[in-house]
Amino acid sequence: MAPSAQAHKRSHSLLLLQKLLNLRDSASPLTIILDSLEQSAGPLVHEFIHRAKIVRSKVVFVSFATVKKPHNTDHFIKARGKSLKTLAAEIASQCAVPRAALTPKEVNSTHKYLIIIDSLNLLASRRGGDRHLLPAFFSEIISPVVSLVAVYHNDVPIATATARSEYDPHPLTLLSHLATAVFRVSSLYQAVEAKRARERSIQEPEFGLREGREGVLIGLKRGSNVSGIVIEMEMRRRSGRAVAEKFVLVPSSSSSSADRTGTVSGSAAVGGSVNSNIMLLSDHPLFAPPRDVDADDAVARDGTQEDADSTFNLGLTDKQRRDREGVILPYFDAQTDIGAGEGGRILYEMGREDDFDDEEDEI
Repeated sequence: MAPSAQAHKRSHSLLLLQKLLNLRDSASPLTIILDSLEQSAGPLVHEFIHRAKIVRSKVVFVSFATVKKPHNTDHFIKARGKSLKTLAAEIASQCAVPRAALTPKEVNSTHKYLIIIDSLNLLASRRGGDRHLLPAFFSEIISPVVSLVAVYHNDVPIATATARSEYDPHPLTLLSHLATAVFRVSSLYQAVEAKRARERSIQEPEFGLREGREGVLIGLKRGSNVSGIVIEMEMRRRSGRAVAEKFVLVPSSSSSSADRTGTVSGSAAVGGSVNSNIMLLSDHPLFAPPRDVDADDAVARDGTQEDADSTFNLGLTDKQRRDREGVILPYFDAQTDIGAGEGGRILYEMGREDDFDDEEDEI
């Protein structure tokens, strides 16, 4: 039996996400992760690092807010206070790859590099005169064997320059335009609470800054049994077509914890397999459609799934089935094949009120 279009789309979306996380075939040279106080990008950053070490890629961590070197990273660069030119030269020195064009065979045989920037907010606020510096900075460090994953905090304000023109795009708009893949992470617990509110036709709850409360912001609900993060993927293909899908990433029990800045620590096996669970948001048990009890009873009684999709019962009782078999259809004799191609003829008996024309009978 051929797979349905929905099953094919589900498999295609999962394979595309796996390709991005595994850094295969330079699927995304520049990946931007957008997080907030409610949900840190740490679990997704850890997933990138863990998968990079499985395929023996070198990991270069560029720190603007992280104090200690994260686990499973090969090089740790402190970027605060350095100019973009100096920072780009230091990153390029750790990725010992010639800038000349590489053939596809050389790209596959050369060691791959994963560069992670824990915060782009400071870089996004820098300008060189009347232009942004990020495009030139990215072009200095990205190559066919280098993949860049950078985190941008949505809720951290950016100090814009006074000389900025009103027609200049916002730094986040510029980053979204330059990136080949954008991941927006959010709390699974908050998504579940919003879904429950929609099902009850009440106003969805607000979290974090949107609550409008004064005092300490508590982003993640630590006491909740809901574990995992929601990943909203937007992948830009070379043709310009975007592929968007929502996933749920449930880290394994042995996965490390991550803080607000994306710092990760733990003891994941370098040569082991990926233990985290990734699924579509629609496939998560908490987002499954509610079951209809009446429909389930109909399926159990009749053994057919078609009855469960209807708003009324299409099944027949034994008495109704016997009555239907005993009904004699009109012109039943005309359904009998009597030979010589005369099957299907119409038998009609004239009544008193009929005014039959002899000329029409001849025709």
